[in-house]
Amino acid sequence: MTIFSRIIKGELPSYKIAEDDRFFAFLDINPITWGHTLVVPKIEEDYLFDIDDDMLGDMFKFTKRVAAAIKTALPCRKVGMAVLGLEVPHAHIHLVPLKNEGDLDFKKKIENPSPKKMKEVCELIAKSFK
Repeated sequence: MTIFSRIIKGELPSYKIAEDDRFFAFLDINPITWGHTLVVPKIEEDYLFDIDDDMLGDMFKFTKRVAAAIKTALPCRKVGMAVLGLEVPHAHIHLVPLKNEGDLDFKKKIENPSPKKMKEVCELIAKSFK
């Protein structure tokens, strides 16, 4: 079982943004900027592009709603998206609020993000999710 499956099942804590019967969105605990969010399917599939076409389309629709919530809740010009998928063998999409193109640099991390600030950001985005 992947760490993401354990988060989805509630076995590990997370800063949950939103979920439905097939997808789950939560803040990345090693964010590159405030509001850096992961969207994952509830099924364990290692490679995003191995997901069934219909489900993948629905995942992107869910991801679009999460991105809209991030853009509404946080000061940013756009929300960037990245699919890396090497660090956890569970398909996932990174959503990152962008003020400039340099904000999508995975070498930059927020050092020791404050749990209080993470909770505040999570609540702002979750409230904006529709």
